[in-house]
Amino acid sequence: MTAILVLEDGTYYLGEAAGAPGVARGEVVFNTNMTGYQEVLTDPSYSGQIVTMTCPQIGNYGVAAADTESDGPKAAGFVMRENSPIASNWRADMTLREYLVKHGVVAISSIDTRALTKLLRTAGVMRGVIATGDYDLDALIADAKQVKKIEESDLVSSVTCAEAYDWVPPSGESDDDFRESLDRVAGRQLKIAAYDFGMKRNILRRFSAHGCRIKIFPAQAPVGELLAIEPDGVFLSNGPGDPSVLDYAIENAKELMKTNLPMFGICLGHQILSLAMGARTYKLKFGHRGGNHPVKNLATQQIEITSQNHGFAVDAESVPSEVEVTHVNLYDETIEGLRHKEKPVFCVQYHPEASPGPHDADYLFSKFMDAMERRT
Repeated sequence: MTAILVLEDGTYYLGEAAGAPGVARGEVVFNTNMTGYQEVLTDPSYSGQIVTMTCPQIGNYGVAAADTESDGPKAAGFVMRENSPIASNWRADMTLREYLVKHGVVAISSIDTRALTKLLRTAGVMRGVIATGDYDLDALIADAKQVKKIEESDLVSSVTCAEAYDWVPPSGESDDDFRESLDRVAGRQLKIAAYDFGMKRNILRRFSAHGCRIKIFPAQAPVGELLAIEPDGVFLSNGPGDPSVLDYAIENAKELMKTNLPMFGICLGHQILSLAMGARTYKLKFGHRGGNHPVKNLATQQIEITSQNHGFAVDAESVPSEVEVTHVNLYDETIEGLRHKEKPVFCVQYHPEASPGPHDADYLFSKFMDAMERRT
């Protein structure tokens, strides 16, 4: 079946349907990871977005159930140059195409993803539509222009959990791969209260590997519910969309900061904490998405290769004097990390849990453990 990708500026790309039939609408972005397409598809941070993979061959190793970052695909649509028809990995449960069809994800392949990426880098990300089968080009262009803008949307409400729950690794998953972290665990387990703004499972796996108990709360849960479990620390997760529209999350973060509990935020959680500390955020031209972004740790002067997925950043000029910039992106010098000088609060824009991506920044989980242990 044929397929077409249409952007709001009228640019279009003809290709082949590579997933479920139908129409997908969203903000068209690109990701530079060479692997990890399954983790990308199931990352809730991609809600509302059509993801273009810049690597020309996608799907080579198929899809394995144990590698998902949520309960299913969250990306609005998927774009590839070449979709592998086979799954060359013994762990695979199905091919990528079978997975996309099973979960109703509209995808397109056999288009010039290099040209598309160059356009998005030059013009900035744009709203778009993928349609399979017969189409009316003018109608699809008009449709693309009507897609709701990311910066006008609270996407967190569609991906957060419905009610609070205790994290228990699914059957078949264990901490065997992370035994190097477990030797630090002694005495009682540290307890973390976590806000779910669209949390990736590997964050929870990493906390479990450090011996923590984690209770996850919906994005709009009152602060009192988190404090009722008497946590040793509070975590603010990654998630999709514009942080500035999440008034409830920002106010809750401000209230939690008054308790002097250790707090740690990743990606959207970083942006929410930044807003709570008095900074501002803005939308990037084409965002940072991939597993190869260099970040400088200003304390150690070391370079970390990081996994990233965000379309917004913290305005450096708005950072208040009581907050210190700890990490910067070497591509464009945007802020990648902050810490409060007087409170045990810190956050990073990138993804130390990786999945997909390098593990250079995994030490940040130990840093959070240290902060909680000092408090106890």
